[in-house]
Amino acid sequence: MKVALAGAGAFGQKHLDGISRIDGHEVVSIVGRRLEQAQEIADKYGVGHVTTDLEEAINQPGVEAVILATPTQMHAEQAILCMDAGKHVEVEIPLADTWADSEAVNKKQIETGLTCMVGHTRRFNPSHQWVHNKIVAGELAIQQMDIQTYFFRRKNINAAGGPRSWTDHLLWHHAAHSIDLFRYQTGEEIVFAEATQGPMHPELGIAMDMAILMKTEGGKICTLSLSFNNDGPIGSFFRYICDNGTYNALYDDLEDGKGDAIDVSKVAVSMDGIELQDRDFFAAIENGTEPNSSVGRVLPCYKIMHDLEVSMNKQG
Repeated sequence: MKVALAGAGAFGQKHLDGISRIDGHEVVSIVGRRLEQAQEIADKYGVGHVTTDLEEAINQPGVEAVILATPTQMHAEQAILCMDAGKHVEVEIPLADTWADSEAVNKKQIETGLTCMVGHTRRFNPSHQWVHNKIVAGELAIQQMDIQTYFFRRKNINAAGGPRSWTDHLLWHHAAHSIDLFRYQTGEEIVFAEATQGPMHPELGIAMDMAILMKTEGGKICTLSLSFNNDGPIGSFFRYICDNGTYNALYDDLEDGKGDAIDVSKVAVSMDGIELQDRDFFAAIENGTEPNSSVGRVLPCYKIMHDLEVSMNKQG
């Protein structure tokens, strides 16, 4: 399968690394904001075509699928453009930064019947998969999830420490991972959610601190703390408090409540959540199945984020 990748930044390169380990799939075009940077990445990974024009990339001979690792504000428009061109699309998280745009992408997927998947990587990390498998098997039931998403980003930089051409967002990007994961792991819809945020950054125009509280229809609760002000260990830390044990997940790694590591190397064919996400995307296209994080399956978390944003804006 020939694939076009839009976005040659930190996450675009994670996809290139993952795809390089998946037989039968090839990135044939890279789209970058700056041609020089895109060419540098293309040379590193042996990709033969680079451009700054997404339409040029998806019209390369044989391209069937597109992965969008572009700035958040471009996701919805680009996803719709790709589906209008008959291409399957995987959109990096978040799907969009408004509910209207999220609905528009979902509507286009239903209209075209093409595969449209969103990069909700937590559904694929071996650590979270291990917990999910135990829940499905009836061995665990979540009582509470406690999640901390902490970064030190008082300047506009990306995951690789380089300058960013767009502004990140605690709610529409980072909280999206956790709100969706809470729904996914409990298997229940969220019936209560409220949030509050700290002061806006004077230059970036975003809240640098946020707290969210949620409850499912079955009474399971989640507390989520997010910050761009954290001068310490960075990343997202997930604590599962269950009826039969406590577990701490950090990306692809897992430990029990006492800090002892749990071997998750046999959970899937890889220990790389991004690679597993891409494998699911390709398998869905090839088999005509719905991917684990299809736009339809993750859409409810975007409605929750919309409602939280409206509520926080009213708080002033």
